[in-house]
Amino acid sequence: MTRNFQAVPVVDIAGLGSSDPSDRQAVAQSLGRAAREAGFLYVTGHGLDPALIADLLAAAQSYFARPMPVKMGCYIGGSTNHSGYVPEGEEVFPGGKIDKKEAYDIGLDLPAVDDRAPMMGPNLWPDDDDFKAAAAAYYAAISGLARRLFGGFALALGLPQDAFEAHLTCPPSQLRVIHYPFDPQAEPDQQGIGAHTDYEFFTLLHGTAPGLEVMNGEGRWIDCPPIEGAFVVNIGDMLEAWTNGAFVATSHRVRKVGEERYSFPFFATCDYWTVVEPHPAFVSDARPARYPRLVSGDHLMAQTIATFGYLKGRRADFFATPAFGQEAKV
Repeated sequence: MTRNFQAVPVVDIAGLGSSDPSDRQAVAQSLGRAAREAGFLYVTGHGLDPALIADLLAAAQSYFARPMPVKMGCYIGGSTNHSGYVPEGEEVFPGGKIDKKEAYDIGLDLPAVDDRAPMMGPNLWPDDDDFKAAAAAYYAAISGLARRLFGGFALALGLPQDAFEAHLTCPPSQLRVIHYPFDPQAEPDQQGIGAHTDYEFFTLLHGTAPGLEVMNGEGRWIDCPPIEGAFVVNIGDMLEAWTNGAFVATSHRVRKVGEERYSFPFFATCDYWTVVEPHPAFVSDARPARYPRLVSGDHLMAQTIATFGYLKGRRADFFATPAFGQEAKV
């Protein structure tokens, strides 16, 4: 498959909620085509209340306008489960440059830390009730949409719609609230975020301004600007591995922004201890398994350690996890 797409496809997913199997299958067919040919798509017909996005945007604008010492009071390095404020320079892809962005990372808010699963536990929240309320409401809603998409992708792969349900009991899916400040003095090659693929199963993204670009099979960067009422969805490493490469995790980046930009990616994944390896349905003599057997959460943690400064040296044992994500695809 050449994957030489020139535009990111749009899929209306309203039919996933239909009682008619043919409606659900029609959506699944479109999802599967986009996942195979581009690895990126826009989804409409999702039914999420636009007020959730507006509230999160207002909360993000207020939070990131705070003085740096206040924001650093919730520095992610002080958290128990990789949540909190991420200053510029904290996150760098191996061999890459410092990204021009700041962020706040939020996970599944649990009452206690699981020492065996380092991404699980209570969030580190700022002293800001509006931010916490807006982020928690958005997280709950986008998690529900992600579950629907897991069902749609399962159908697209010829599996039962509930094929992933057993692995979605307590997933360490992460919401990032990202701020890309506009700096007219930035170097011409300064990127908002460097080229990479995402580590999880797939990502659901809302962005407020242009800047996102996707690499096609020709090695060309294709613009992926916001479409009103749509979310961007992209396939991640775990779903590429699960499907033995049938679905593609596509490299993407945020170029130097021409205006202030906010972005809310939700990285949808399965339970921490989910074993990920090519599903038997996608392995044959003609197409042998291409990916190693690994544990979903351990892969996520290993890749996170490789990019976050505060984690390097803390859990060096995780570097033993086979890497096949952004380092192999940039």
